[in-house]
Amino acid sequence: MESVMGTTKTLIHRLLFWFTAILLVAMAMLVIYQVFTRYVLDSPAAFTEELVTYTLMWSAFAGGAYAFVDRKHMALVFFQDRFPAAVKRGVKIGIDALILLFALIVLVIGGLDLAIFAWGSNSALLGIPRGIAYLSAPVAGVFIVIIQVISLWEDVTGTELATRELVEDDPDPAPDDPAEPAADDSEQTGGTTR
Repeated sequence: MESVMGTTKTLIHRLLFWFTAILLVAMAMLVIYQVFTRYVLDSPAAFTEELVTYTLMWSAFAGGAYAFVDRKHMALVFFQDRFPAAVKRGVKIGIDALILLFALIVLVIGGLDLAIFAWGSNSALLGIPRGIAYLSAPVAGVFIVIIQVISLWEDVTGTELATRELVEDDPDPAPDDPAEPAADDSEQTGGTTR
């Protein structure tokens, strides 16, 4: 069970990371193209505004779901950190359960209803169904529900499944050669010690 959840968490982590990164690059390129056509060619490409809006919606929801994988979403932990360990664990389980319910009811069910309702209406410039933009909410909601089930399992069992980081958090890694000493502070501060 633990290996299945760990593999699922890692796959979701990588999928959302790359999907969001590609969307952000595409959005940046579209905005640059829009500025170029507007100010250099004096003939703005109208389709880019709508496409950027759709891309922004998808990247926002996918990025939000990505934040839940490693629990890097915004959280107010001022009071939670002051509780004893047993109470803190219960609060964590309760919060994760509420997030799961919110994602299921609001994002998945409500978002799917909205996407289906908007599917019959086409966008003005691109002529594609508006439901494509609204589909970002239920898709992200499904990922959040899966992630929250894994988080609840981690809370209940007391284990934390690790995901292989795609970007290193440590900007100053340890040297590979143990014979080569790491640079100390005296070299960086001009020979003075603190």
